[in-house]
Amino acid sequence: MNKGVLVFFMLVSIGSFSQDKDNYKTALSEFEFFFNDGEYDEIYNMYNYDMKRTSSLAKTKTFFSNLHKDLGQISKVEFRNLKDLAHVYKVSFGSDVRDLLIYLDSNNKIANLKVMFHVPDNLVVIERNSTKMSLPFNEESYVLWGGVTKKENNHITLENQKYAYDFVIMKEGATHSTGAKKNENYYVFGKDVYAPCDARVVKVITGIEDNTPGELNTKDAAGNVVILETIKNEYLVLAHLKHNSIVVREGLFVRRGSLVGKCGNSGNSTEPRLHLSLQNTVDMNIATGAKMYFDKIYVNKVLKHDYLPVKGDFVENGNK
Repeated sequence: MNKGVLVFFMLVSIGSFSQDKDNYKTALSEFEFFFNDGEYDEIYNMYNYDMKRTSSLAKTKTFFSNLHKDLGQISKVEFRNLKDLAHVYKVSFGSDVRDLLIYLDSNNKIANLKVMFHVPDNLVVIERNSTKMSLPFNEESYVLWGGVTKKENNHITLENQKYAYDFVIMKEGATHSTGAKKNENYYVFGKDVYAPCDARVVKVITGIEDNTPGELNTKDAAGNVVILETIKNEYLVLAHLKHNSIVVREGLFVRRGSLVGKCGNSGNSTEPRLHLSLQNTVDMNIATGAKMYFDKIYVNKVLKHDYLPVKGDFVENGNK
């Protein structure tokens, strides 16, 4: 579910330095001028040979043209820190803020450049939930992805989705009956999804059609979404919900066990499933994922307390 980031990455030999240097100040000043003036070919000319091989002139011009159109002129550039010996700047545009990571080679040519969503310095990272949680289904489900290792959970490598879950319903070793190309044949499709805890609805994304199984919608990666905020500033993401199934609205307070919507197959999803994750901010672009433990659940028919499900678990709420 991660988008909006341009990455030009090259392996380079980097010398050590500890603060913003004059050559970087000069390069950023030139970059700002060329960007604001629409001279994107001049930005391309700031690249070194390897960068030009990575990104063509046409690709470079298209990216910066779209960035300019979406965000407007650069009004301010501030040095933030060093990351892996590259310089990171906070760049204020007309309508938003981004972080710009840049590395210059020994000839003061750009060898590495990233435009990223800006993460505020005061954004607190949470390790796990302190609010008691229930599972989002009122029947047994199967953990397709979950856990704290890459083997158990393919979300682990994504900063904003670390420790996220994908839930399906499994019967006799399969997630669907006959006809894998039809959403209605998947056991989890259309199942009611409930709020795991008392919370306030802070974001709703709706109106996205469900995919045909096997196809993806990478443009609207999370699909139909509800984000809940607990009283302890934890944010729960319920994603890939069914088209036109969400029954809550932004600003509404919901109780644990309240209906939110129905499980679907919208967004970057190959088959019907429910994505559930915990994060430290409502903005999925800059969030850091956290571990989610469930208060009282059956795991493979055995009652567990304060448990973090892992791939392969059959789970069901203990409070029925």
